[in-house]
Amino acid sequence: MAGAGNDLVREARRRAGLSQRQLADLAGTTQSAIARLETGRTTPSLDSVLRLVRLCGLDVEVALVDRDDSDWVQARRLLDLSPGERLERASRVAAEMRSLRRSPTTGSDVA
Repeated sequence: MAGAGNDLVREARRRAGLSQRQLADLAGTTQSAIARLETGRTTPSLDSVLRLVRLCGLDVEVALVDRDDSDWVQARRLLDLSPGERLERASRVAAEMRSLRRSPTTGSDVA
């Protein structure tokens, strides 16, 4: 099973438009080693993940932040709703988000 480091390497390689072989060449390893890493058959160290991601021209930013329970509070509130009420609420939120995406001057979507 792949972990976060495995997924980061795969995503960085894809964003950079590199094949596994190309990344392997840049890293001085083999294509099969990159394949094993991306599929979770090997677990890279944080240093290895950072190195491979940087070879793709990207970087990883990690920050420690104070924990906020607001997501749990919202989830608990939604548990009190029936499935129909949850669907109705989700539809209202989606409509609100669509209206926020509209440009106030042209009425077209903001990119």
